[in-house]
Amino acid sequence: MNTGIPFQTIDWAHVPKEEFKGEKGTAYWQTRLFDGLRIRIVEYSAGYIADHWCTKGHIVHCLEGEFTSELQHGQEFTLTKGMTYVVSDDLSSHRSKTTTGVKVMIIDGDFLKVDNIHKSAAESGANP
Repeated sequence: MNTGIPFQTIDWAHVPKEEFKGEKGTAYWQTRLFDGLRIRIVEYSAGYIADHWCTKGHIVHCLEGEFTSELQHGQEFTLTKGMTYVVSDDLSSHRSKTTTGVKVMIIDGDFLKVDNIHKSAAESGANP
């Protein structure tokens, strides 16, 4: 049961970094977890390529640098500082790669599950 998130600030300078190896390069995650919500600042090193195809939904906002979101069927989208992509769970297989390195904010959670989106839209009278 989601009991809500009280107002708070996040000082990312005090959130520890975790290191994850990619197919090439390294990702450094700073993560805050809440009930049904994950917020991350992620830095991908120059030459980074993710080691897996992800089907999870995300909101990904480019804070610094440039990266490419590659879809498994071959389509690619390049995002630069100030750009964002959004996708729900299970609606694409995607992975990130960067030649120069990049810093992004990634938000994901239960609200990106397709059933939740349709339910919320139906409750509000809007179309998803």
